[in-house]
Amino acid sequence: MKRYVIEREIPGVDKLNATELSGAAKTSNAALAELAPKVQWVHSYVAKDKTFCIYLAENEDAIREHARISGFPANKITETTGVIDPTTQRG
Repeated sequence: MKRYVIEREIPGVDKLNATELSGAAKTSNAALAELAPKVQWVHSYVAKDKTFCIYLAENEDAIREHARISGFPANKITETTGVIDPTTQRG
């Protein structure tokens, strides 16, 4: 599986309450269940009018299919080639 960052433009997403976010997660999880094991949701970061989602997927088409089924846009899909963090310094 490849790792992707998906940028979703969702106006007002940063103002959703816990119940609304729970509903969005439920919708996403239902779409994921239809597509399993082709795509997995790791987590998402909520920002002003956007989410940045980390997914594992076979390919970009699986992510696009999740977007179609769930109704959440996938405005930009970027495959990652690695991860760095403060511990990377250790080599």
